[in-house]
Amino acid sequence: MLILSRNKGQKIMINDNIVLSVIEVNGDQVRIGIEAPANVTIYRDEIYEAIKQQNQNAVDFNEDIQNILQTVIPRKKK
Repeated sequence: MLILSRNKGQKIMINDNIVLSVIEVNGDQVRIGIEAPANVTIYRDEIYEAIKQQNQNAVDFNEDIQNILQTVIPRKKK
């Protein structure tokens, strides 16, 4: 992990197309502005983790449904 110190108004460049700007520092809270191409998805960590959990729940649900359907609907013989 790279750790950098920045002051209000300073920026961090990521590649040639992503800019992180320190907008405001207020006690323990820092406001950050992010400039990135439209195709770059940006999430807060807690939202990203919730999305991953929902996706995993959907996969688990699909596997459960497939298992139930396989026991209820007999496979066709060739």
